[in-house]
Amino acid sequence: MMNNKRQETLKNANLSHRESMRKSLNNRIEAARAKGDDKLVKQLEAEAKYLHL
Repeated sequence: MMNNKRQETLKNANLSHRESMRKSLNNRIEAARAKGDDKLVKQLEAEAKYLHL
């Protein structure tokens, strides 16, 4: 039982971390778009694709 609870906790932590990374990356992409920095937008989009976000 403790093992299942630990696995569930770790799974939830992983999901929260990935969601946080996705939100951060999306915010960075929007900021780069607002500044007209197409090169940075492309880099950040490639990073999101690489991380499967």
